[in-house]
Amino acid sequence: MTGSSVNEERLLGRLRELGSIGRDKDGRLVRLAASDADKDGRDRLIAWMQEAGLDVAVDRIGNIFGIWAPIQADDTAKPLMLGSHIDTVINAGVLDGCYGVLSGLEVVETLKSEGFNPSRPIAIAAFTNEEGVRYAPDMMGSLVHVGGLDADEALATVGTDGSVLGEELARIGYAGPHQPGFLQPHAYIELHIEQGPILEREETPVGAVENLQGISWQRVTIEGDANHAGTTPISMRRDAGLAAARVITFLRDRATASNTPTVATVGCMEFEPNAINVIPSKATFTVDLRDPDEEKLLAEEAALATYLDTIADDEQVTITTKCLARFQPVTFDSGIVAAVVEAATARGLKSKRMTSGAGHDAQMIARIAPSGMIFVPSIGGISHNPKEFTPDTDLVAGANVLLDVVRNLTAPEN
Repeated sequence: MTGSSVNEERLLGRLRELGSIGRDKDGRLVRLAASDADKDGRDRLIAWMQEAGLDVAVDRIGNIFGIWAPIQADDTAKPLMLGSHIDTVINAGVLDGCYGVLSGLEVVETLKSEGFNPSRPIAIAAFTNEEGVRYAPDMMGSLVHVGGLDADEALATVGTDGSVLGEELARIGYAGPHQPGFLQPHAYIELHIEQGPILEREETPVGAVENLQGISWQRVTIEGDANHAGTTPISMRRDAGLAAARVITFLRDRATASNTPTVATVGCMEFEPNAINVIPSKATFTVDLRDPDEEKLLAEEAALATYLDTIADDEQVTITTKCLARFQPVTFDSGIVAAVVEAATARGLKSKRMTSGAGHDAQMIARIAPSGMIFVPSIGGISHNPKEFTPDTDLVAGANVLLDVVRNLTAPEN
């Protein structure tokens, strides 16, 4: 069934309003998990949920749920869950995560206004610390929700600023009473901007996400000797900086030469003593490896480990690694993928079955329930950046596809 549409003005207005919350003195959007700015965003979201007549629940890790349970629905039925996150990176765009949460809310309000009576409850979720900027790992709230990380361990996490997550959640009033996982979904759907260039390049307004890349995060530490940059012959150096540079070029060359979609990124790097005239005694950097095939991801991890051994011998340095996060590739529910394609087609919208290159809460919820994702184009493939942009027409189209999928999955006969 199609025909009705979401309230375009309400959806876009809320995206703009939420995007104005958490601006720093330089105008940058910075709503890091469990910060004062995060509290302000959460407060606004909950106010909208309550205005929509939803029951709001918060669990111990700070995950927020707005629940619509119509009187005629089966009280024992698990809810269809929609959502994403509202925390941001530093100097963020306004759509990442927030679009999925607010579109889910808009879908519920639209269905309520139609007098629709779903066969099961519908819950809107906003998961804590999806970005992982202040606290690691990313996608923490959804990971705790599915039992992949102990709640007490997560709450004891020390952030990049020395804060403790549990203490910060309590400080801002979002250490909720419910145990994580108290609300088990029947299924989960996440609407999101693509954060990549494929849909725009192929002039396709809707992505039906079939799978999601596996992610391997490591921290590599290389230790050599500090020495004078002018008096130490090249042949006598134990240069941690040079060794790190060789690792970076190895990763890039390997990914470029591969016939697989493997990507590799070194995103953070620090040298010690970090002086212009001193050979680095220590280099610490991160490696982000991604591939939609688990065997290929394992092969890339093994290749890196072998190369690190080679570099240690060549440069006479000591190398250690630490796993920061490791998530296997995810295959989404084929029925939900088909429902997205069907809904797009019914609205006259071209769609594409595709892989997500980014991590999302949906990959965690897929551990416990059938899950799927809907993508809309990101202009220039830009995200995690204030230039992040999706045309209003595409934002509304994606929300309408979500509306139709939700209506079909919760129709009384289902």
